[in-house]
Formats: sequence, C-alpha cells, structure tokens
Amino acid sequence: MELMAGVTLLLFLGVLAQWLAWRLQLPSIMLLLVFGLLAGPATGLMDPDALFGDMLPVFVSLGVAVILFEGGINLRLEELKYTGDVVRNLITVGVLVTWVSGSILAVLFLDLPLMLSVLLGAIIVVSGPTVIGPLLRHVRLPHNTDATLEWESILIDPIGALLAVLVFEVIVTTSSPAAGTTIFLLGMIRMIAAGAVLGLAGAYFLIRMIRRFWIPDFLQNPFSLALVITVFTFSNFIAEESGLLAVTVMGIVLGNQKSVALRDIIEFKEDLRVLIISLLFIILTARLRISDLTVIDPGSVVFIVLLIVLVRPAAVMLSAMGSRLHIREKLFMAFMAPRGIVAAAVSSIFALRLSQSGYPMADRLVPLTFFVIIVTVFFYSALASPLARILKIAEPRPSGFLIVGAHLLARKIGIALHDAGCRILLVDNHQANIKAARMAGLPCRLTNVFTDNIRLCGIGRLLALSPNDELNALAVLHYRKIFDHMEVFQLPPDVEQVHAEEVLPGHLRGRYLYDKRASFSYLYGRMLGNGIVKTVKLTETFKYEDFSRYYDNTDIPLFVIDSKGLVIPVTLDASVSLSPGHTLIALVAAKDGEQSPATVSRPQQPDYECKSPS
Repeated sequence: MELMAGVTLLLFLGVLAQWLAWRLQLPSIMLLLVFGLLAGPATGLMDPDALFGDMLPVFVSLGVAVILFEGGINLRLEELKYTGDVVRNLITVGVLVTWVSGSILAVLFLDLPLMLSVLLGAIIVVSGPTVIGPLLRHVRLPHNTDATLEWESILIDPIGALLAVLVFEVIVTTSSPAAGTTIFLLGMIRMIAAGAVLGLAGAYFLIRMIRRFWIPDFLQNPFSLALVITVFTFSNFIAEESGLLAVTVMGIVLGNQKSVALRDIIEFKEDLRVLIISLLFIILTARLRISDLTVIDPGSVVFIVLLIVLVRPAAVMLSAMGSRLHIREKLFMAFMAPRGIVAAAVSSIFALRLSQSGYPMADRLVPLTFFVIIVTVFFYSALASPLARILKIAEPRPSGFLIVGAHLLARKIGIALHDAGCRILLVDNHQANIKAARMAGLPCRLTNVFTDNIRLCGIGRLLALSPNDELNALAVLHYRKIFDHMEVFQLPPDVEQVHAEEVLPGHLRGRYLYDKRASFSYLYGRMLGNGIVKTVKLTETFKYEDFSRYYDNTDIPLFVIDSKGLVIPVTLDASVSLSPGHTLIALVAAKDGEQSPATVSRPQQPDYECKSPS
C-alpha cells in the first residue's frame, strides 16, 4: 500500500508541477524541484530510496536513456551547417575547460583530494536535455542559439558520463600516472566504439524492421522502446556507461534518415519525456536530507559562483570564437549551463563505490553534486527569460497564423491580420494565388502545406481557409501535432446542415471558424459581391452594436484583438468579448464606396524564418 501511495503521489506531483508551470508561464524545472523539496526533506512525505529500493538506480538510468534517445531523434544534421563548429568546440574545448577548471576550483575551495576533485570536475561537465529542454521550450530563442544549446546538451551527457567513468577507473585501479593515462585512453576508445557501433546497429535494425513491415503499427512504439532499452543495457554491459552514447547515436540516425516514417514513435517518446523528466526531478530532490546541507559553507558557495560567472563563460567564449553567433547569443549561452539527472546518477554510483573502498571524503561527492544541480537549475531557470529579453534575443510568443490558401478571401483576411501587427504566412500550390499575394505584399510560399521545410518561427496557429474541406481537415490533423488542438482552426464544411458535427467528428477536425454558415462558398460569395474585410476600434461611444447596426446587421465577426494585442479568432465553440477597447476584424457589406485594402500598409515582409539577431 505504501508503494502504491508513493508512486501515486509522485505521478500527481509531477503532472501538477508541469500543469502549473504551463498556467503560470514558469520553467517547469523550478516547480519540479520545489515539489521535490517539499515532498522530501521538508515534509518527509516521500523517501525514494525506501520506496524503490535497489530499483531506483535502474529506473533513473533507463529514464535518462529514453530522454537522450528522444533528444537525439529530434536533432537535425542540417542545423550543424551554421552551428556545427560551435557544437564541436563546446563538446571538446568546452568540456576540457570545464573539467580542468572545475577540478582546480574543487581542490582550492572544497578541500577535496586531487583525484576526487578531478572526478567531481568530470561529473559537473554535463548539462543534459532533462534541464535544457524544458528551459528552451519556456524561453524562445533564435534558431541558431536554440539548436546549439540543444545539440550541446544531448551530446555532452554521454561524453560527461564517459569521462567520469574513466576518471573513476583510474582512481580505483592505479596510482601510476603513466598507467592511469593508458587506462584512460583505452577505456575511452572502448566506450566510444561500443556506443557508436551498437547505436548504429540498433538504428539500422529498427529501420529495416519497419521498412519491411515486420512490425505492425500497434507494436512500433513498444518495440522501439524495448529496443532502445536493450541497446542501452547491452552497450553498458560491454563498456560501462557507453549506453548513453549508444542511444544518442541511435536517436540521431533515426531522426535524420528518410526511408521510413517515424512520426508516431517520435510523438510517443515526446510524451514519455515529459513524464520521465517530471518523475526524475522530483525523485532527485526528494532524496536530499537535511544533513546534506552541511556541505554548504563559504568554500562551496565560492565554488558554485565561480562555475557560473567564470568557468562557463570562458568555455563558451573559447568555443564560439570566430563563429557566426552574435555576441548577444554568446552571452546568453555563457549563462546557460544547468546540471541535471546524469550528474546526480553518476555521482551517486561512484560515491557508493568509493565509500565502500574506503576512499577519503567520498561521502561529500553526492551532496556537493546535488548542491551544484539545485543552485544551477534555480539560477539559470530564473535568469533565462530576463536575460533573453535584456539581450533582445527572445522570440515573441508564436501567435502568428499559417494560412492555408492564398485566394481572394485568404488575401483579404491576411492583409487585415498583417496590418494589425500579426505574423502570417500564406501557403498555396496555385501560382496565380501566390503571385497575387506577393503583389499585395503578403508573406507567402508556393508549396504544399504538408511539406517539412516551412519555417514557423513566430507562427503558432493554423487557419485552414482552403475551398477543399478535405484538405482543411488534413491540414488540421497535420498541424495539431505541431501546434496544439486549441490553435488549429478551419472553415465549417460547405453543407446545408444545422450541426456541422454531423459531417466531421471532433477528433478529425479543428475548431470551426466564425459561425455555422461561414463555409468557404458563403464567405467567398460575399467577397465577390460587395463584401469587404473591415477593421474597427470599439469604443464607449461606438460599440459593437453600433457597428453592426451601421452595416445593417450583415457583419460576420472574424477576429478580435484584445487590449494586449493578441488576435483571437471568432469560433463556434467559444464566445469572444466585443468590449470597448478591443479591435474587431469583420466581413461586412460595403457601404458608400468602401473597399478592402488591396495591399498591406507596410513594406513587404520576407517569409518568417528564425534568424540570429543582427
């Protein structure tokens, strides 16, 4: 009963923290750590060691393996075209700078033996996707900065783990510098070879199985999960801690191959990632004891401060020297290096083994590592958003619209949205429509709406305005996986029925726009007649009722812009406030020679892409 209650509490706190982070617009990692501290050392409600026993290290290791695989499968090699040199330097030069500097600082300020300091320096090299991933989702960065930090976080985890294992082997097997160097180099070769070979083999095996249809659709997710865990475990069996490298390589290969579709597997792993990160971070902090606070002294405070203000900036500046990154991007990266699960797991394993062998001060390794993790997570989580805004590299909330169709109706709506300051991108595969959109000054692309090379920076919503109801439904199904169910909109089907739900069930469509009569043929017919798209500011003296009365109650409200400037589509499933102070965009019957604007009111904008600051 205690086990069930403990697991239930763990799941509840993890999901609650993620939900609160979403509602409060806070980094989820901060709330997860707070919940873990409250459940563990603060109240004693949860004791992960007693709850899981010997299974705890296994659960943590497998969870990290799944997270690294999921991170690898989302990496794209084409991103390295612009950031590859920086990523390479961060996982080589940056690792070396952090390792050496951290080891020296540990000797000077923590009074640890030399080899234990070298081991701690190796452990704190890692950052990891368990912490960087949630922060990057919270702080929207230019594409190059985001990609560089994501690549570094995923590749540095296995590298840091390998480094720590090799240092540990040197500590426990030899006291001779020459012999230690030999053990270190041979061990590195063995681990890299095992991880790379097994990762490639696992990816090839899965691709071949799926390509030949030897795995039915309903088994693809469980089969891939079992294969990831098998590759991880077998690689660790051959060379300790090489499993992290193996699953990372496996994920990168699978994510960049073009021969089989893996969308369902990727989505499944993304869902697992959110749950696993939630559980791992609560477990991490709940394991702390009040007695662990004894490691916090002036020396440890100086140690962590120098890691943040000296070591990380030095590693980034040396690694990014001569790169295309702007100085503001480099400064942001210099203050973004939270430590995570891998550091905690590795330190726990090695501290136990060293303590059993009687190594002096080995019991300080875990509390010091946890101190570094908690301080860096809280510090960087609190700093990330303000720093991005100060450096002017924070991307706005992706509230723009991807508009399916560039016909007359879509163009008039696009002009109104564009002139209201909303990001838009029209997509159509009819050249005449795109030519007209370009003449109107609208951002547009002559392409298929389902292509993967549409850049969506700043765009987070879909308006499916195609005359083809089936195309609209397919676009909704495709983009609800990229945006969110609440952010995909389509025109109601062109049918003479009171309830449009009789045509398409809810799970096969987006949110219906405007009102139940607003099918494409109806709206387009209005446009071809004397219809115009009108934008008006509502005031105390000119309310919506006055506006509607002026146009003989023929208006169809399309969008409302609230007092914060957010554009809200009018939908069948939600009421929208039309209060004074709001701006209304509506389709009306023109009066007194009125016309819709033929072009945008500002110079033509290029297709929206994620760009570095200039």
